[in-house]
Amino acid sequence: MRGDPINGAPPPPRRRGSLLERAVERYGFQPGAGLRPMGPAPAPAANPAEPAAPSVPARAPEPIDRVRLAERGMLVPGGPVSALAEEFRLVKRQLLLAAREGDATRSRSVLVCSAQPDEGKTFCSVNLALSLAAERDLEVLLVDADFAKPDVPDTLGIPSGPGLLDALADPTIDVEGCIIPTDVPNLSVLPAGARSDNDTELLASDRAHALLQRLERANPRRLMVFDSAPVLAASTATALAEHVGQVLVVVRADRTSESDLREAVALLDGCDTVQLLLNAVSLQPRGRRFGSYYEAEEEA
Repeated sequence: MRGDPINGAPPPPRRRGSLLERAVERYGFQPGAGLRPMGPAPAPAANPAEPAAPSVPARAPEPIDRVRLAERGMLVPGGPVSALAEEFRLVKRQLLLAAREGDATRSRSVLVCSAQPDEGKTFCSVNLALSLAAERDLEVLLVDADFAKPDVPDTLGIPSGPGLLDALADPTIDVEGCIIPTDVPNLSVLPAGARSDNDTELLASDRAHALLQRLERANPRRLMVFDSAPVLAASTATALAEHVGQVLVVVRADRTSESDLREAVALLDGCDTVQLLLNAVSLQPRGRRFGSYYEAEEEA
């Protein structure tokens, strides 16, 4: 064996063992500790004695009551194509087109309202959300914004809970934590929350603007549908119109007067895009009837 060229001492013995064993020896890895990225050690916590915050488990999806939807004449997720399904396909296509052409985030917020009560705005909101949820590239958040008479959870047959008003009134409440996932893929619900005497003022606040923007930007696939109070019955719809990119006014064919409609649209001038949805139209025997094509195919 050759000696060391400097002092004539023999060279140190060559290290043995696998790469892993040598890494354990050199870097102090402990067996069973798991893999860690190589590099500088992370800085210690400000208070090492303070325990780490526990992770919040994902909320289990709430099942939609499909029997209830069918009894109310509404769209049923996974059900056969019907005339109603085809009508809402046309409605959502117009909204999606406007969303693509408008502002990248704000146009993905749609306010559904009516001039007066009992004109079908919740019926249309829920059906529109169910139809939109069938899209491959969307995640739909249905917001119950009729704070005086919240009806979205009951219509879907799911429990309610803390919601939008609670998050607006209390800065410590995370609005994302109030969202209820459902067993319909891509559909979640944000309840109205506890009723407040200053709901309009909360919606008109800077906090509301920041909170709704955060909801819009949290998920680029998210499209929000607000089921609002009637415009001429509560002022919250007018306040919400300033936060959304599109407004859909439900007009009931046998109930809404022209004067009420004109007044309602004038109050919604906070949004540049206002469209009308004609509800409760009587079909003529020889008129257009969506769904008949599919029915004829089944009978053949």
